[in-house]
Parts: sequence; structure tokens; C-alpha cells
Amino acid sequence: MRLKFGLPKGSLQESTVQLFQQAGFQLTVTERSYFPAIDDEEMEIVLLRAQEMSRYVEAGALDAGITGNDWILENGSDIVKVADLHYSKRSLEPVRWVLAVPVDSKIMRPKDLEGKRLATELVGLTKSYLKGHKVNAAVEFSWGATEAKVGTGLVDAIVELTETGSSLRANKLRIVDTLCTSTTQMIAGKGAWKDPWKRRKLESIATLLKGAIAARGKVGLKMNVSKKGLKAVLQILPALKRPTVSELSTPGWFAIETVMDEKVIRSLIPDLKKAGAEGLIEYSLNKIIY
Repeated sequence: MRLKFGLPKGSLQESTVQLFQQAGFQLTVTERSYFPAIDDEEMEIVLLRAQEMSRYVEAGALDAGITGNDWILENGSDIVKVADLHYSKRSLEPVRWVLAVPVDSKIMRPKDLEGKRLATELVGLTKSYLKGHKVNAAVEFSWGATEAKVGTGLVDAIVELTETGSSLRANKLRIVDTLCTSTTQMIAGKGAWKDPWKRRKLESIATLLKGAIAARGKVGLKMNVSKKGLKAVLQILPALKRPTVSELSTPGWFAIETVMDEKVIRSLIPDLKKAGAEGLIEYSLNKIIY
């Protein structure tokens, strides 16, 4: 038996491939192929646009896949959300679909869109948003270059995806409102989820992927410390829960091991050294399984 699994082609592709590799899968994507190779004989990988993924999973053409929650909502797909993976193209923060207009536009709130024209790739959710605000406006599908359309006056406003807002600012646009936030989801079809073998396989993959995400931005740290300096060192150390402390074969000495944010370790190591820690070793992490 094999699990047919869809990976997103496009903006999420590189970060998703890196995530699978960090989780322990050898995944190879060639430039012209839509069928990446993976070192798991129980999996068959297919590359598809994230916008389409939930439709094919819902139809049973794919057992499972990775896509954004925004496209699940846009497609109205009736699927199983196996895991919220909390990553985007550049970060672990949710992305936003925002209503944006030129900085000098008179549109200040949703009500000001009455009778206006909007362009977006997220047509369904945009229409629902306008309906919720009791606004009549024309919404057209945008095939791309959406920011340029409002900048050149082809439309009055756009609904566009943003992570940091830097691209909008570069195009002299300002955000009026946020329609929704979205994180990356691992999803499964209801038929696949009801199959015991496929469900166990999906749960195993989700555990590995979530463990890889949890390890991002974290490092491990080992050190030795005498009984005299143990209390001072432990007071300095942050940890996910508590540091592991083990007695060494040398009387009166202990080994300490912990996990911490990589961004703070640079400032902590000198303090730990002053407090009596010796033999400090910093190492990278691939996965943290809670």
C-alpha cells in the first residue's frame, strides 16, 4: 500500500522540501518533474499548486497534502486537518490576506468600497467579506501582478497575501483591513483518514514534521559544572522544561544538558562560563518531539 501525498508547488515548495528533509526524509525535486523522489517506499509524492490541493484531497485523487488554510476556506473543502504546521515561505508566522489601496486613496474602511472594483486571487472569501459588510462591489480574479493593477488604476483596491507588508509598502499601498490569517496545514481526505494504515502513516509523518518545526530556532547545550557552581548555573539557564542534570564519574561534578532559543545562547555562554560551567558544547537540532 502507498500513500499518495501532495506537496505545494510554488512559493511554499522550497520551505516544504526543506521541512521534509529536516524531518528525516530524503526528498529530491527535479526542475521539470512533478513527481519528486522520496526515500520512503510507502509514499508517492506529487507536486501541485497549493490553491488546488484541498480539492484533489477532498475528491480522493490524493490521500493527503500540504496547503494553506486560506485555500481550504476558499475552496470550501470538506477534509480532515491532520496538523497545523505553522510555517510560511519565510517564517513560522501566519500570513495575512489584506485589503490594500494606494496610500492616497480615499478608501479608509470597508464601507468605502461601495461600487468599487477589486482584484484578487481569493475571490470567494473576498465576496463573503464584502457581503458581511453589506457592500456591493465588483470582484475580479487576478492572475498575477495584483499590486500593479491597483497602482495603475485598473482597480480601486486589491486583496493580497502578505507576510511582512514590505512588498505592499514598496508599491506605495496601505492596508485597510485584514480579511483572514492563514497557516500551512497538513490535510487528509476523509476516506484516507478512515483507513487504519493510512491514518497511522499520516500521524507518523505529522509527528516528524511538527518535531522539525519545533526544533527551528532552538539549539542544544551541554556543559560540566562542579557542585559548588551548580546552583548559579541552573539559575542562568532557560529550558523547555528543566535542564537534565546527571552526576559524572568524577565526585562532586555534574553534566547539564538543555535546549534553548538560538538567539539567546550567544549572551548566555559567557555568563555560564563565569558561573563555573566548563566544557560547553553547542549543537544543532533536527527535531524536538514533545
